[in-house]
Amino acid sequence: MDRETLHRFLHDMLLARAFEERAAQEYSEGNIAGFLHLYPGEEAVAVGVIHATEPGDYIATTYREHVHALVRGIPPRQVMAELFGRRDGVCKGMGGSMHLFDRERRFMGGYAIVGETFPVATGIAYSIALRQLPEAVICFFGDGAVNQGTFHEALNMASLWKLPVLFVCENNHYQIGTEIHRHSAVVNVYKRACAYNIPAEKVNGMDVINVYEATRHALTQIRAGNGPQLLEFETYRFRGHSMADAGSYRPRVEVNSQTGRDPVETVIHEAKLGYPTQAEIAAAGPDLVEQLVGHSAAVGHFDDRHIEAVRDEVKRIVDDAAQFALSSPPPTMDDAWSSLYCNRQHETLTGAA
Repeated sequence: MDRETLHRFLHDMLLARAFEERAAQEYSEGNIAGFLHLYPGEEAVAVGVIHATEPGDYIATTYREHVHALVRGIPPRQVMAELFGRRDGVCKGMGGSMHLFDRERRFMGGYAIVGETFPVATGIAYSIALRQLPEAVICFFGDGAVNQGTFHEALNMASLWKLPVLFVCENNHYQIGTEIHRHSAVVNVYKRACAYNIPAEKVNGMDVINVYEATRHALTQIRAGNGPQLLEFETYRFRGHSMADAGSYRPRVEVNSQTGRDPVETVIHEAKLGYPTQAEIAAAGPDLVEQLVGHSAAVGHFDDRHIEAVRDEVKRIVDDAAQFALSSPPPTMDDAWSSLYCNRQHETLTGAA
């Protein structure tokens, strides 16, 4: 992994964690209303997957989508303002936490209905296939969505028509408060894809490098015209389902064991290690393992000072986003009417106010 890519991973994962923690704080202070579903523990999936995509690809995701939006390039100010329900938000404050949308970045929305991403992503992929474009659709969903009818219908159609869609399961083991063994007869989600002749695999979703490489491989297959692919990323959310959920149904020993696999700490560890060149590996000799361990300790991509500098940078970004959101005005009734009476061609319908 080259230094520049690893730096992007490190920056985005630290930003994701800091942003979500600040969102939780603002919710507790009453600045964010409604539902708020946070992402700590799952950052490696959004960062690894989206960094493997191209700007022309489409993203369709769930209601736990703040980090996906940030990684896709939506400014933190606009995301935070949307959570606050303010006019300067990415949807002018009328989408809120679960409905972020950015047409320019092909971020096709977070969806509050479980399993709703499947028909949306499949429809977009069908449009791409009809026009024979070199684009792909990333369809995020949770393990709780695989028992919805839309999952099976979408996979069947995507496989039948060889559509360019990557189905990405963020398997955090819990459908709200119900553990996967209690709500699914088949707990390995990737195995379900074989019923529709779709290649699939399970990947460690707590390691951003594993996520990135698996996604790149799957997208290469899709762009080669080999049809849809499915990746199951095994991950874990450190918080409850939403801010209204204390998560007390999870055994304490389970939570503690999973927080020990924190994906943010993992990427920091990777960033501190040095990555030798092929020439250095060849020159390492018979005891190459010990020599490379010593090499990694002696020279690293990033030292502690660099990592602390990144932490400080993302803290400034998040603080700025929160202050921007607080100072942004609420949407007006004119904003609401203009959104209600506007179709996809941006033409005002007859009788609009």
